[in-house]
Amino acid sequence: MTITNTDILANSPISFPGLFGNWEFTASSVALNIGHGIYWYGIILGLGVLFGMLLCLKQAKHYGIQEDNLLDLVLMGVPLGILGARIYYVLFYLDRFRNTDGSLNWGSIVAIWDGGLAIYGTVIAVFLMAFLYCRRKHIRLGAMTDLCVMGLMLGQAIGRWGNFMNREAFGAETTLPWRMRLTTIYGSFVEVHPTFLYESLWNVLGLCLVLFVISKARHFDGENTWFYFLWYGMGRFWIEGLRTDSLYLFDWTFMGEPIRVSQALSLVMILVSAAMLFYQIRIRHASRADLMVNQLAADEAEAAESTGESTDTREAEAAESSSEPDGEPTADAQPETPAEGGSTETPAVSLPTQEQVEQTAGSLYSAASTVLDAILGGSGN
Repeated sequence: MTITNTDILANSPISFPGLFGNWEFTASSVALNIGHGIYWYGIILGLGVLFGMLLCLKQAKHYGIQEDNLLDLVLMGVPLGILGARIYYVLFYLDRFRNTDGSLNWGSIVAIWDGGLAIYGTVIAVFLMAFLYCRRKHIRLGAMTDLCVMGLMLGQAIGRWGNFMNREAFGAETTLPWRMRLTTIYGSFVEVHPTFLYESLWNVLGLCLVLFVISKARHFDGENTWFYFLWYGMGRFWIEGLRTDSLYLFDWTFMGEPIRVSQALSLVMILVSAAMLFYQIRIRHASRADLMVNQLAADEAEAAESTGESTDTREAEAAESSSEPDGEPTADAQPETPAEGGSTETPAVSLPTQEQVEQTAGSLYSAASTVLDAILGGSGN
């Protein structure tokens, strides 16, 4: 018999007998009994969002993204992401949310505290919203998503531990050393794949690759994003094959087997992202100079250079103007002649300086002495 989430006893003790022997984890899935209860699931998801946002804020300058724009996107993206995740889950599990008469049970549909969020719904909703936001703000979508996927990967790595607290998102039975033991509602034990842990570690590894390898040699805006789709698609494809609570693509089958929605989407993501990376890097030969952050830096440098040249020109003109002697007209200066019949205005007269007076007096004295010598010399002949 295949064991699913509904077969597990609420707040069942969790143990890893192959690693820690008889030690058991017995914490409740409810952190605080207030109202419907504050679940660890929600708290851990909140921590994932918080740490993901802090990582993005720290990396924003490397992508040419202003922090205000990032915060706007997060404030809109978080509620829309949760809504998208719930809608996605409900659509593919619609029969679980019907009453006995076939009508929809809206109370159970909105009860997200009972679990039932699909990460693909979050990704779709957030990317649609990011597209509209970046288009309105004239921000390059690839640069924004390259930044955000790092926060998304960290948030997923942390958020999967909410599944651990809810005793859900586990895999089929196994005898591997790291198997997880749960108690069923039938009073028996079941030892299964801890697929929540697989996905958490897969996202941590992918994040390290993006931070320390991919982002250091980005060729184009969107490279981190396509790598995320490729990496997450590969991981989710094999992890989903281990799970027992998969969403299925209606009643469709392939080779006699029902089609798991996440595996179908993962396969599409792998093919499309691999093709885009190959095209941009190998065929188009995208250049790092085309990255938005580098273009913004080049524009700022050009603007600073233009401002510097303008300042130098103004200073040179000011210096040239101040070097001209006061009171002496330049060679190009021409006296203004009043128009005939027009009124004349007395021009402004500048008083000579003491130095100019002394120079003029000395010149007159020299001229007078020369004339006097000539007269006296002439009378003596």
